Amino acid sequence: MTVFLLILHGLIGVVLLGAITHQATAVLRGQGSRRPGFLSRYATVDRPLFTGIIALLFVLDVCLGAVIYPRYRLDVRVPFEEMQIGWAVGLFEIKEHFAGICLATVPVYLQSWRTDCGSDSDSVRRAFTLLMAFVIWWDFLAGHVINNLRGLT
Repeated sequence: MTVFLLILHGLIGVVLLGAITHQATAVLRGQGSRRPGFLSRYATVDRPLFTGIIALLFVLDVCLGAVIYPRYRLDVRVPFEEMQIGWAVGLFEIKEHFAGICLATVPVYLQSWRTDCGSDSDSVRRAFTLLMAFVIWWDFLAGHVINNLRGLT
């Protein structure tokens, strides 16, 4: 069952990674008129749809990670400590802390995409979208490094 949950956790992470990258590209690109092309079309985001899906997937992925966490704590972290691979334990600790901090910012992220109040709203939207993007990318890559070192079986 743990392997199934871990695979589901990873698949949700891949979808989440694609969605937040798409939205972050749109935020960085802006709404100004640009030459038609791939990036212009890629930067077009359906705001309510993407924001809701990203928030839902993020919360779901963090909750799924919390369900898997006890097995990681016993089956992966203890051997890492015995093998004195402290950097791997630290990498996962940073992953956990970033996910927790970002989980607390999800309501602000959702609200920033619901309002269109001008440049202040745009800067808040940009900041929280890029924060989410950074944390999701970090957690995805750190999770894969840890899993490649010693995965749950």
